Amino acid sequence: MGYGINAPFLLKPAYKDYLWGGRRLKEEYHKETSLSFLAETWECSVHPDGLSLVAGGAFDGMTLKSVLEDNPAFLGTHPDKVLGLPILVKLIDAKENLSIQVHPDDIYALVKENGSLGKTEMWYVLEADENAELTFGFARDMDRETLLHALEQGTVEKYLQRVRIKKDDVFYVKAGTVHGIGAGAVIAEIQENSNLTYRLYDYDRRDREGNARELHIDKAMDVIDLKAGISPRQPMRVLKYKRACASELLCRCKYFQVERMLLNTLLDNIEVEYHTDSTSFEVLLCVEGAGRLSDISFCKGDCIFVPADSKLLYLTGKAQLLKIHC
Repeated sequence: MGYGINAPFLLKPAYKDYLWGGRRLKEEYHKETSLSFLAETWECSVHPDGLSLVAGGAFDGMTLKSVLEDNPAFLGTHPDKVLGLPILVKLIDAKENLSIQVHPDDIYALVKENGSLGKTEMWYVLEADENAELTFGFARDMDRETLLHALEQGTVEKYLQRVRIKKDDVFYVKAGTVHGIGAGAVIAEIQENSNLTYRLYDYDRRDREGNARELHIDKAMDVIDLKAGISPRQPMRVLKYKRACASELLCRCKYFQVERMLLNTLLDNIEVEYHTDSTSFEVLLCVEGAGRLSDISFCKGDCIFVPADSKLLYLTGKAQLLKIHC
């Protein structure tokens, strides 16, 4: 059954209370949940481990998954979308370090993980404490024996490449790259639609029941890139100015494209025209400020799904948004 309504709609995320989470998503990004600590919000997700819901409009209360199953044209005509929504969009609050981990690529996941997608991802740094950093690859070339010995002895941290981060940084994390988000960072993550994470090292932490958190050493060793990581450089970013709305490309890869939009219609008191074409949906994630997309009001932390081939829409307000499409 198709509803024939190519209008945008707000999403309500799934909430995750992993032990390293904090309170910034609740206090600064207006996430309403009874959870005391909030580690992640899955803002745009059809993954069974965390389904987004529609908030308002014709599909109010439905899962995004069911809406897209009923209306496959919302995804667009590009072949990547034949199996459904190919991406997952998250907000992450790392009050403490995340585990040191690695993700498989599509080929490994297809064979070893029941046909799942692999997980390549992009991080956009929304907030960073003064000394916040992340792990990105190894500091030197490694071999399997050295890495296994370091994991056994608890000395693996000395082999990892640490990168100091600041607000507005961008990092592209290919499948196979050892990585970890450090304490004091709030991140927007755009990734393949997958929840495959292989933990290598977790600082000897215990869960809330006092149990050691599960590691996935064998699978991690199957997929990890043991070469020294290239020190990540920020990509060349060129602002394209249009009246009341500038934009810049943050990341383009085979899985997704992410742009940052800087909207300010208040000075000129105008509206910015906006629409999607027939090839792809778009996701708008507001990371600062507030505004309207036609009849939908949004503020910092809100996520909007815009179906492919939308009607002509109008953006107003003063806000920064991430625009994501495939």
